Amino acid sequence: MHPFKLINIGFGNRVPAGRIIALVSNESAPVKRAIVEARENRMLVDATHGRKTRAVIVMDSGHIVLSSIQPETIANRVGAKAGDETDE
Repeated sequence: MHPFKLINIGFGNRVPAGRIIALVSNESAPVKRAIVEARENRMLVDATHGRKTRAVIVMDSGHIVLSSIQPETIANRVGAKAGDETDE
């Protein structure tokens, strides 16, 4: 994987693939607590554009990014070759 490959997480927002540590759904209590803590520490990036959060992306910088795209879809985009990804 190219370290500077940008992954589309919806609505034209992108994150660098090489900096993703974890990609999870937001349904568990520990993930919800991590979101609240990141918001309090100003480390939360909400890229949902007001839609329901479906994926939580944990970055190596400690930032947490919220996306309205399913985690499986983002994972497929991370695994796809550069140029193969479809834009929304």
